[in-house]
Parts: sequence; C-alpha cells; structure tokens
Amino acid sequence: MKAFKIFLAIFAGVFITSCKSSPKLMPSISGKAGEVVVVINKTQWESDPGIALRSILAVDQAFLPQKEPLFTLVNIPENAFASIFQSHRNLILVNITDKAKESKIVYQENVWAAPQIAITISAPDSKSAAEIILKEKDKLENALLQAERNRNIQNAKKYEEISLRNLVTETFGGSPFFPSGYNLRKKTENFIWISYETTYVNQGIFIYKFPFKDSTDFSKENLIAKRNEMLKQNVPGQLENTFMTTYLLQEPGIRWINYNKRNFVEIRGLWEVENDFMGGPFISHFFLDKDGQNIIGLEAFVYAPRYPKRNYLRQVESIIYSFEFF
Repeated sequence: MKAFKIFLAIFAGVFITSCKSSPKLMPSISGKAGEVVVVINKTQWESDPGIALRSILAVDQAFLPQKEPLFTLVNIPENAFASIFQSHRNLILVNITDKAKESKIVYQENVWAAPQIAITISAPDSKSAAEIILKEKDKLENALLQAERNRNIQNAKKYEEISLRNLVTETFGGSPFFPSGYNLRKKTENFIWISYETTYVNQGIFIYKFPFKDSTDFSKENLIAKRNEMLKQNVPGQLENTFMTTYLLQEPGIRWINYNKRNFVEIRGLWEVENDFMGGPFISHFFLDKDGQNIIGLEAFVYAPRYPKRNYLRQVESIIYSFEFF
C-alpha cells in the first residue's frame, strides 16, 4: 500500500504537468484497440470491484455474429504498474484505502501519453468501490467507447481521402471523414457505396436518402424496410438473385442518440445475403437532411469471416459518427 501511495503522488504530479503541456509533446499511446489495463491488486480483482468492472466491460458485445467482449481487460497489480503500462491507451486505476473520505470516479485525458484516457476509482473499501462502479456503469462504458471512437476519427481526419468527403457532400450536404485506403465502389443519384477492402476483410459505408413524410418514418419497422429496399436495389451478391438484406432472426436494436449537435436514430444488427451464406454486423444512422425534406441513411458494415469483428466494426462505426454537414 505504501508503494501505491507513492505511485498516486507521482500520478498527481504527472497529471498536473500534463495539463500544462501540449499533448503533441507526449509519447504516443501503446496497447491494442479495445484493450483496457486495470490497475488493481489480485484480491480486489477477484472480489467485488473486479466483479463489478467485468460485469460492465467484459460482457459480450451485442449484435456481433460470434461472442466477443465489449473490452479486453488486462489486470496489472499496483506494484507492477511501471512505465511500460503507463502509456497504455485505456487505463483504470483502482485505489481502495480507508483514508478515502468518499467514493468517486475521476476521468482524465493524456496523463502519460496521448491520446489516452485514465480513469481513477477511489473508495474506502471494496464494497463501496463496487457500488460506485455500478452506479456510474453507463458513464464508465461510454467514456471508454468514446475514447476509442475519438482516436479513429482523429486518424481519419489526419489521413483523409478528402475527394470522398467532397463527393458525398455534393449529394447529401454533408459527409463523414474517410481515412486513406477507402475507395468509391458505387454512386447513383441517391446512393453511394464507399469501402476499404483487403483479401479477407471488407469494411463498407453506405449513404442513401429517401423522402421524409412525418415522424412515423423513424419507426424501426419503416427504417428497416427502407434499408432493405435500398440494399436490394444497390448491393447485389456474388450469385444471381442474391442481395444484401437485414437478418431478422436476431431482432435489431434501436435507440435515439444526440451526438456532436446532431440527433439520429441508431440501429444495430446483423446483415445477410439473401439466397447465400454471407453475413456480418452493421450499424445504421438515420437523420434528417439540412432542409428536412429527406431522411439520410448512413451505414457501416463489416464482412470478415475469418476474424473477430469488434475492432473492424468500431473503425467503420467511428467513420459514420464523424459525419458533419458542410
């Protein structure tokens, strides 16, 4: 515990210094996408605090065709938290001490590296730590997801294929930011398909629009019907009489989101190819265009039959989250 107190003092000093310094002067982050280092002793990791963290962050991510955790958690004891781990992209530091007057969670950026998120959980005992973790579970999960998303968006803007943004903006009044390597696959009057393809992985973006009549157009049934209609017309399969559509044996999820001054419906689910055996995860955003005359559908999908899909999906998900009207 004495060593951990020294670590906390160093942590506080580094944080004050980092706030005064530009992130550009800091070392780059380490670690894999979707990975979170949790600094906590083994006993607490196996008891209430660790159980609470795993119940939030290590659950299966929804709407993937196979089981993959929301995050990959790596437990590091306090005495092993050396410089090799301090630069990790996602950190959770658990400090349980009877000197803590209250339980709290502090969210910080770029403490040892950039772009980094460091989350410190302080509590007087294990039970209190677990309680504050469960109380702030949504904020905790969203902070880590947003940090991963921001890194992808930052990368897309830094290495942007600006010709694609201009192309999409001409038709839809706005566009996501597409990183280097993405190419135009198809363009019609109201449908654009842009993708990044390798031998075994296809990450795609669809942008399309259809007329808006009233608020009932944003029902899940209507949006899925419109999605299927647009994909049947524009995304054929490899064989005759095959086309992309929505896999309905697992019901898609829907929610309203306010993000970056925009309101949109998000639908998550699985896609399949009618009369074939291809499939994978997708995320669709639906929102009104600048004039309020049309609904824009903005969609990310992944086809990667040989590989886990969580991180591939987050990469294209970040692209559609980067959408801006210009």
